[in-house]
Amino acid sequence: MATTVTPADADSGSPGGGSPPRRRPRHRTRQTVVAYLFLTPSLLFFAVFLLLPLLFAVLLSLSRWAGFDLADIRPAGTDNFAALFARGSAFLTPVLTNTLLYALGTVALALAGAVLVSHCITRLRFQGLWRTLYFLPIVTTVVAVGNVWKYMYEPGGLVNGVLNALGLDSVAFLQDPATALPSVVVVQAWASLGSAILVLTAGLKSIPRSYYEAAELDGAGQLTVFARITLPLLRPSLLFVCVTQFIAGLQSFALIIVMTGEGGPGDATNVAALEMYQRAFKYGDWGSASAAALVLFVLILVITLAQLWLFRRKGADS
Repeated sequence: MATTVTPADADSGSPGGGSPPRRRPRHRTRQTVVAYLFLTPSLLFFAVFLLLPLLFAVLLSLSRWAGFDLADIRPAGTDNFAALFARGSAFLTPVLTNTLLYALGTVALALAGAVLVSHCITRLRFQGLWRTLYFLPIVTTVVAVGNVWKYMYEPGGLVNGVLNALGLDSVAFLQDPATALPSVVVVQAWASLGSAILVLTAGLKSIPRSYYEAAELDGAGQLTVFARITLPLLRPSLLFVCVTQFIAGLQSFALIIVMTGEGGPGDATNVAALEMYQRAFKYGDWGSASAAALVLFVLILVITLAQLWLFRRKGADS
């Protein structure tokens, strides 16, 4: 019996009659090459200013180096990390403890204040004006903010003047180890309030009014509406604010230098970033400073991933 060959069978390149794999069009490959050419400046910037410093920091964390001459780098293994976590090391207590308390306090105050202020701003006229007023501390330099608040905390400053007018005794805010860290936390939270308000007001405006109208028809109270509608729908904005504020709090040290000098009194306000700065530029121990930097990097990464997981889990549960 003769076999009839159809055009489809004739065009088939495989014994089973299947179509051969399609070749990638030349214009698609050309587009990919052009795209990478346009990305080259950004990739070079990333490699030079982010990737290479990170690799150099890893190298220094396993070495001993006093700075300046690269020929003086000597391998040290994990000795720098062992010294950081040794018994009696100041890096664990109080440095890392102060860092976590500083970041937690900043995030808690800034987030609570930003949610409250944003909720009020969306119900006022001239919302752009209010957002601008709250954003002004962001464009002010850290040195100016720190010095102004430093003078306000003085025994004869504005804050103690208000306390004295209320019949209360003066407080040595920056001179007392018990109050120095909370005092700087308040300033950091106040200075970062503007950016959080901008993000949260944008998130509040994106919530459809129909949800509030339906809740009003059902007779829901203001607290119920805020807890059941506003906060759940504001979760993406809250996540962004929490992550960015926490990272900024863990990395902050400029404000502490301006207000307390070197993390004083004693080590009451000494944080990880300030400790790294002092080890590298004051004592010339670049290996130990790089090891502390990597520990802080891992801490920030773990806390950020934990926040992302927590917010996603809450979103799935709701």
